[in-house]
Amino acid sequence: MNQPTPFNDMNPSELPPVQSTLDASNPSLISYHRPPLEISVLGGINLDSLDRMRVTLKITSSQNQLPALRHNLDLYNDSQSEKLIRKCAQRLEVGGSLCAQAFAELTEHLEAYRLEHQDTSTAAIPEAISLSAEEHAEAQAFLKGKGLLERTNNLIGQSGVIGEDINRLLMYLIFTSRKRQHPLHAVSLGSSGTGKTHLQSTVGQLIPEEDRLEITTLTENALYYFGQQELRHKLILIEDLDGAESTLYPIRELQSKRRITKTIASKDHQGDTRARHLCVEGPVSIAGCTTREQLYEDNANRSFLLYLDESPEQDERIMAYQRALSAGKIDVHQEKAAALLLQNCQRLLEPIRVVNPYAEHLKIPQEVFKPRRTNAHYLAFIEAITFYHQGQRPICCDEATGEAYIETTLEDIQAANRLMKDVLLRKSDQLSGACRNYFESLKSWLRESGQTVFTNTQVRQALRPTPNANNQKRFSLQLQQAGFIRRSTLPDGEALGDRKNGFYYEVVSMDEYQHLQSDIENVLDQIYTDLATAEKNQPIIQEVGSGSEAVHAPGEPLPAAPVGQSGKRFTKTQDGQAVKKSADYLHPQSSTKPALLDSLKTTLQALTVLASEHGTEAWHKGRIVAEHTHRTKRTETRCLKTLADQGIIERLWQDRAYLYRLPQSPKP
Repeated sequence: MNQPTPFNDMNPSELPPVQSTLDASNPSLISYHRPPLEISVLGGINLDSLDRMRVTLKITSSQNQLPALRHNLDLYNDSQSEKLIRKCAQRLEVGGSLCAQAFAELTEHLEAYRLEHQDTSTAAIPEAISLSAEEHAEAQAFLKGKGLLERTNNLIGQSGVIGEDINRLLMYLIFTSRKRQHPLHAVSLGSSGTGKTHLQSTVGQLIPEEDRLEITTLTENALYYFGQQELRHKLILIEDLDGAESTLYPIRELQSKRRITKTIASKDHQGDTRARHLCVEGPVSIAGCTTREQLYEDNANRSFLLYLDESPEQDERIMAYQRALSAGKIDVHQEKAAALLLQNCQRLLEPIRVVNPYAEHLKIPQEVFKPRRTNAHYLAFIEAITFYHQGQRPICCDEATGEAYIETTLEDIQAANRLMKDVLLRKSDQLSGACRNYFESLKSWLRESGQTVFTNTQVRQALRPTPNANNQKRFSLQLQQAGFIRRSTLPDGEALGDRKNGFYYEVVSMDEYQHLQSDIENVLDQIYTDLATAEKNQPIIQEVGSGSEAVHAPGEPLPAAPVGQSGKRFTKTQDGQAVKKSADYLHPQSSTKPALLDSLKTTLQALTVLASEHGTEAWHKGRIVAEHTHRTKRTETRCLKTLADQGIIERLWQDRAYLYRLPQSPKP
């Protein structure tokens, strides 16, 4: 029996040169042409594994009409390749040397194709972008300009975000905190179709692509297989928390501990089973959307809850934008330019420590549930605003450690209070967001219709959109358990209505939500007023408990304050001794009451004039007082609250507003 000629003895270089081509226009059907052979790679090749090249080939010859040869093999396996070359030469009646050369060239072409597409895949990963000199100057000028938050909010609107003035700025600042060691997180809540995902994704587009990771769904262990530092200071946007339900626990741990770990069993290169420790480090900022607030309560407690505006006015704003966009009246290039400017501003922000010298005097309203976590969120959000203003803050240095830092200002606290009022209000509410929206709609309908009692059937017929019957039952039960509504009864105590036609209910208090809102605003405004007053007076405080009065007159410049070893601010007493600033000047009960400011005196003079015109028993709104002082209502309201809290004037809550007057009996 004749032995086949060894392929090592073949000399493909003696064959005449032939033009060969590889057509990879269809990745699932790659064609290779080398006359007389036509080779098709069915199903394409695996681009991930470089240590093997498993393919399914269909081989035909243009010299004859013999049936095609189909075979599955690894082209890197020499034994399999030799067997296929012999089979191809015999079946298709083609020379063995020609077949060997064709398969060698095919392997080279496929290797080059795979490496080329792997490089393309790697290049698709976003990298940090270097700004041009013009872009750098434009972004730096924007960050250093006055009214940064207002101008940022305007740019967010110009980038395509319609309405949601508070939520969009809150979300942008939360996303900005990703560069800090303790970033913030957000959960957008609202009914289906209200634009939760659109708001999150549109504001997310204002964050540089290299710092952003958008996810539609997550498998249970997906987070553990990122690189150890691949997620550091990144923003993770989850379109719907329902798509990440299996990963809620590692998400919570990543938010709280800023790192997650997992130990798995895997085989090493020798085939032995070993324990492998996976660790992914943060910090990261995570944002998601959901309609089910109660289901994700543990994750929501670690996040800012942003309830979307579902009012008819917001609906009309969005529909008007959609019409203008369809009519070609929206400047898309301007939207892209606004988004690019905000992205470049984010690229200029550098990690730096933030110190809040007013932190010890700040507090959240007592009505807030889970105050420990909420207080941390409040302080962190103030620091995030300071961090965003780093281009406008002088850089200080801790003499003990040499670490650079910037300090929070009163303007940062004022901005945080304004933006967080609704967040704190929601965290102080016993009702869920959906139930609260239903309850407020119910109360509005009762006021408009003049009714005091109602049935569930009447509510379903009156409200638009009509609440789902199951949801309404759940809301009614929640309202009854919380004591916000109750069954109406006849004078003899019998329930009004029956099971067949429905029981009648009545609202216990129509203004409870407004009272809660006013209490929260009063606490935040009063804290800021105290801080602003103390900052303006700038008294020099002696040792705590000395009982001596402040020796520094308002408006008089302070001497340079030395810095202690801990880097904290100090001030000087009358004898020149450096002591830490005491909080006594912020609280009148702990020191001599400071003299009234000129602005407060102006308010008292206006109340005196009103008392002479309308009588001492008449009550007056802040708007009326502002008309006499020719100041804004906001400024006048702040002065009135300060005077009322110090007991200098009287205050009364009536018809959803505060009223003020001079005391009926003179104070000593």
